[in-house]
Amino acid sequence: MDGVLVCDKPAGFTSHDVVARVRRLARQRRVGHGGTLDPPATGVLVVALGRATRLLPFLPMEPKRYLARIVFGSETDTLDAAGSVTGTAPVDGIDREAVVRGLERLTGRQEQVPPMVSAVKLDGERLYRKARRGETVERSPRPVVVHALELLDFEAGPPPWATVEVTCSGGTYVRVLAADLGRSLGSLAHLASLRRTAVGAFTEREASTLAELEALPSLEEALVDPAAAMRSTSVRKLSEREAAALATGQTLEPTGADEPVAALDPDGRLVAVIQDGGGRARAKVVLR
Repeated sequence: MDGVLVCDKPAGFTSHDVVARVRRLARQRRVGHGGTLDPPATGVLVVALGRATRLLPFLPMEPKRYLARIVFGSETDTLDAAGSVTGTAPVDGIDREAVVRGLERLTGRQEQVPPMVSAVKLDGERLYRKARRGETVERSPRPVVVHALELLDFEAGPPPWATVEVTCSGGTYVRVLAADLGRSLGSLAHLASLRRTAVGAFTEREASTLAELEALPSLEEALVDPAAAMRSTSVRKLSEREAAALATGQTLEPTGADEPVAALDPDGRLVAVIQDGGGRARAKVVLR
């Protein structure tokens, strides 16, 4: 099978667990995913099968969108509900207006220090493995972009909590945003729950749960065709001669675009992802 599945990851599963389940359902080894979700989180996980795994670096998967429930008054060692409480603080003055102002201050380009429980590698080892041994190491901040933070709901509690819609770049840790919000309001906070509602052009409306995938007569019924998976990418329609040329490693006339372009054969099938370079359009990946 060659294509993309939009999966609705359940809580308690790692992204790799979902890939392993899809491998069994598809009865093939060549399966990969884009955009890791932490085990407690739910929602959209893009999984590619067969030759479509080559498309993962080019799929339209920015920005990410989440629904985050944030609880004020306490912080944990993991910055979410899975951890142990490491501190508590008064919540005086935390109301809807204060939260809105705090969210405004957290919007935009910024640098984030990855949490110790993240999958970032340091000295060849995942940070979360170091954290399990009780280690805390220096981490370099990474640039991220928080495009928008919208307060959808607020309850005064106790404890106060907020539901926030987050639109951000890949690599953004929403649990860090939750902790930063609490501190900026003179208190503490942690992420109570997280659901990813969209990965770029892929949304929860088209996502299938593992139970739904298992109930299908064939997994192919849920597969998104490679050409359709490149949905928001610029398209170049090829003649049969041009399609054959790309498939044999030849270059084409430039596309004139600054970004990768989906090259389709006369039947609308994805032949390659091409990009201009050196005055020619060259294949970055070939599927044919």
